[in-house]
Amino acid sequence: MKGSAELLSEWQQKQKRYMEAFRDRIKELEKARSWKVISYFTYSVHLAHDRSKESILLGSYHIHNIGEEPFVDPYICLQLSEDSPFQFSGKYLYKDSIQKLQMSGAWERLNEADNKTEYWLRPSGKQLISPGEKLTFSNFQMKWIADKKYAGSLNGYTYGEEAKEGIPSLNQINLSGEGDAGG
Repeated sequence: MKGSAELLSEWQQKQKRYMEAFRDRIKELEKARSWKVISYFTYSVHLAHDRSKESILLGSYHIHNIGEEPFVDPYICLQLSEDSPFQFSGKYLYKDSIQKLQMSGAWERLNEADNKTEYWLRPSGKQLISPGEKLTFSNFQMKWIADKKYAGSLNGYTYGEEAKEGIPSLNQINLSGEGDAGG
């Protein structure tokens, strides 16, 4: 039969091994998650108060690598709500476009042109975001005519080699209202 001192010593050794394994696992997790990326929208809105005039939102979607490791293969999804009254446009091209070389800062649209609610975009010629660096999909537009009540939103998600499930943006754009009949 083991004495108290011997049992205590065995228990302390087990605890020590357990704590070392725990520390090693934490280090592995910290290393695996040493990338930290945030994304957010900035925008301004011009509201037309005449029902026959067009309102416009001019926005940008920013991705900021606040981590210590490069964020590899970034791409984004900008998603309009269903039944959204907004017409979305931006500085993007399709894979087979001959304008690619003529448009600096353009992004490549990855999904089909007939999809008017999701815009999957990848920066042209940019395979990673270095630590401390920002990447921006700039000056997109959303247009609508407020001839009746309207409501819609735009959500953003950032994806990459390390974030295959997507990282939601810190904010979203929500617009609703009703045009003025008076003009």
